[in-house]
Amino acid sequence: MRYDFNTGAELLKLCDAEQITISEVMIRREMELSESAREQLMTEMRRSLTVMRESVKKGLTEDLKSVSRLSGGEARTLYRYADFGPLSGSETCHAAAAAMAVVEVNAAMGRIVAAPTAGASGIIPAVLLETAHSRDWSEDKLVEGLFCAGAIGMLFAKNASISGAAAGCQAETGVAASMAAAALVELSGGDPIHCLDAAAIAIKNIEGLVCDPVAGLVECPCIKRNAMGAANALLSADLALCGITSLIPFDEVVSSMYAVGREIRPEYRETAKGGLAATPTGRQIAANIKRMNGRTDD
Repeated sequence: MRYDFNTGAELLKLCDAEQITISEVMIRREMELSESAREQLMTEMRRSLTVMRESVKKGLTEDLKSVSRLSGGEARTLYRYADFGPLSGSETCHAAAAAMAVVEVNAAMGRIVAAPTAGASGIIPAVLLETAHSRDWSEDKLVEGLFCAGAIGMLFAKNASISGAAAGCQAETGVAASMAAAALVELSGGDPIHCLDAAAIAIKNIEGLVCDPVAGLVECPCIKRNAMGAANALLSADLALCGITSLIPFDEVVSSMYAVGREIRPEYRETAKGGLAATPTGRQIAANIKRMNGRTDD
């Protein structure tokens, strides 16, 4: 395959050789791999974007509650607050709320796009769709952003992990923030190297983050971590766009992230046996949910 790549360095070589964006390399790669026409791929990605947009809207406008009753409604609360001078800035606060909205929809058994996972599904749609309001990005431009994000996610999947069970939450909300940051940079006119810098900065910010879901559910702390992931992506993109680079190259950051993830003890990798899940309140919540479901096992 002419447009195949397995590392960030190989991706940059392809971009430099033909003076094209990361999204364009990814589109051409998918055309070769699937033997599909460009428009077919663009149409499929538009469908994903539509689902993303619908999940944000649903989470921000409907009265949702998860089956466990642990989540629902907080995204709407934050989104309203964002209009009244939040400390983090209105755009960042809106994006954080939109990210929470998607994961609340997921917890309420609604339809979302795993980007790259269900537990981290809010970050990419939130930052792209909310930033598009002020930047006037077209639908086609947003689709290109998703292809750019996909390229970054593929590199993590190939060389590290996108699974909380394998490498902690850094592999889920961390990777999602990296994907989103790279897409934001490309959509804002940044060069491919700046996209990789943004992705590297985003994952470095939370390297080592554990996965400790209370009661084993993708709700606490996952929903609020999506909010923080959105803020991480926005600031990481700004750092790269203003010319700040990642001292450690992207590929080395990915390798480091995975090495750290494999060192995280099993109870901190999605087993709900450590961290927040093991606190007194976390254990009580788990026990209550078991009783609610008619279970009494330990």
